[in-house]
Amino acid sequence: MESSTNAPMKRVFECKLCRLTAPYSYYGQKPPNTHSIVLLEDCYIMKDPFTPTKDKFLILGSQCSLCKTLVCIDPECSLFYSKRFCLPCVNENIKEFPWEIRQDLDKRKAQAKSQHHKGTESKT
Repeated sequence: MESSTNAPMKRVFECKLCRLTAPYSYYGQKPPNTHSIVLLEDCYIMKDPFTPTKDKFLILGSQCSLCKTLVCIDPECSLFYSKRFCLPCVNENIKEFPWEIRQDLDKRKAQAKSQHHKGTESKT
């Protein structure tokens, strides 16, 4: 059986932290079919599957600016502060971030801890 060299290669984004996978259609700062949108970082982008409009898109993720790991934009995986940072790099370099960012991260940790605690309570 012959393999078709004309078939488009399927490109898949995968977050190295949470293992989210999704096909992406574009990588860069200026998504196709958009006139005046320029993103602040090179991103993995997919067409929005929930709308027929060509210029709608979803940002999947990007590379950590420090360790180059692919991470999604979920707040439990990465943080954007002028550049994209994976949370392990954020935690390793937490003193380099402004106190507002540190406060926000502390709130996130507290919320995650309370949600985790609620989920593990036994129901009788």
